[in-house]
Amino acid sequence: MAKILLEMKNITKTFPGVRALDNVNFKVEEGEIHALVGENGAGKSTLMNVLSGIYPYGTYEGDIIYDGEVCKFHTIKDSEKKGIVIIHQELALIPEMTIGENMYLGNEVGSKRNIDWDKTYAEADKYLKMVNLTESSRTKVKEIGTGKQQLVEIAKALSKHAKLLILDEPTSSLNEEDSQALLDMMLEFKKQGMTMIIITHKLNEVAYVADKITVLRDGATIETLDAHGPEKISEERIIKGMVGREMTNRFPKREGVKIGDIQLEVDHWTVQHPKYTERKVVDDVSIYVRKGEVVGIYGLMGAGRTELSMSIFGQSYGNLLNGTLKIDGKEIHLKKNDPADAIRHKIAYVTEDRKGNGLVLSQSIRVNTTLANLGGVSKHTVIDKDAEYAAAEDYRKKLKTKTPTVDQLVGNLSGGNQQKVLLAKWMFAEPDILILDEPTRGIDVGAKYEIYCIINDLAAAGKSVIMVSSELPEVIGMSDRIYIMNAGHIAGEMKASEATQENIMGLIIGRGQ
Repeated sequence: MAKILLEMKNITKTFPGVRALDNVNFKVEEGEIHALVGENGAGKSTLMNVLSGIYPYGTYEGDIIYDGEVCKFHTIKDSEKKGIVIIHQELALIPEMTIGENMYLGNEVGSKRNIDWDKTYAEADKYLKMVNLTESSRTKVKEIGTGKQQLVEIAKALSKHAKLLILDEPTSSLNEEDSQALLDMMLEFKKQGMTMIIITHKLNEVAYVADKITVLRDGATIETLDAHGPEKISEERIIKGMVGREMTNRFPKREGVKIGDIQLEVDHWTVQHPKYTERKVVDDVSIYVRKGEVVGIYGLMGAGRTELSMSIFGQSYGNLLNGTLKIDGKEIHLKKNDPADAIRHKIAYVTEDRKGNGLVLSQSIRVNTTLANLGGVSKHTVIDKDAEYAAAEDYRKKLKTKTPTVDQLVGNLSGGNQQKVLLAKWMFAEPDILILDEPTRGIDVGAKYEIYCIINDLAAAGKSVIMVSSELPEVIGMSDRIYIMNAGHIAGEMKASEATQENIMGLIIGRGQ
């Protein structure tokens, strides 16, 4: 029997008014990859924050036994000294600093007064090689893509001599190719004897790498499944543990929707990169969407999906070189870098970056809900707090946002509930055209289903919906039509009923990606 490297016994963690963890028990064997799964708000990240010392000893109940020793971590430095290193979902790198500087920030080689830079960069290059990154450690982080930044985070963890590596949603911002490479790297680390905990909502990744799967629900341990045991652990089996019921259909059926006339038309749309002006990020793209229709846009990272979406929304990205925009057959000219003008024309853009660009985390649900339509809750530029509260409460009920009050800070909500607040913000603006950029990124399967139902309701109300997603099953399962983007171009268009993952990827590969 393998050695138990980590045991968390009867862990209970309470926040004001909320019991986030309720007598959680969790064991990890040495040399295994252990997946921790559950819906948003189930307690996964909270449990790992307890383990790593982010929530220090004394702020929770229960015991952490690591490598046979009862541990009382007061800071993240304490856990790192034991070889426990956590990589968070949001990358914690400073763009203007070099890779090497980032890797050894707070863990300097030499002394803080006299850093040995030659040794720093030599050591950094050694660990970059271990994660198959060919860039020099003297390269600035802003000069490399998100996939490579994720590898820098792993190299940084290795430089701290990690024995237990915790990866929280490590592929949420990666394309399929980079995600696969990262998962393969985890399997290679496992061969070398490293122990890993992975938190992910992508159950296909769990099936690919995990030896054991522990399911949390509502802050409690539900079960631990053995991927190598006699029972075949399917995605459906994991989902049942997560949500407490069978989910026979991942995508709700959209019935009785009448698709009407073309509402939004984009013709020969060409957009220049804001900095590298010789590069066209969107090149001669023509698309349209009808009333009551959900149109999917799929492409690998760098295909130009977000650039297209943001440039349509008030030219809030890049420089428009050419193209026309029509609403209900009438050409319109939106002001550059003016989302308010797009809102006035009944266009909404739900960003893929809800924490950075979509929501004000330090403000309440009430404030965030009305941000895009302050005129709807004010008189003579004075906000009516009662009207604001009523609007937020109305959308809390409609979208089934889990919160005791709309005065709760958005930063305290789970990812799925934050996404609902972001949708509420734009629904309150009463748009006719909604562009949803990665609307289910980083949220669990149960919350995804609820978001899908909201999208279907919007289409049923006659709204035109453009859904940008990097998850192929989602695009096929939710769309009426699909545009496939590659290298700034439209590589093809097809009805979702005729689409398969194979023929969509075939169109992308056919253009040489």
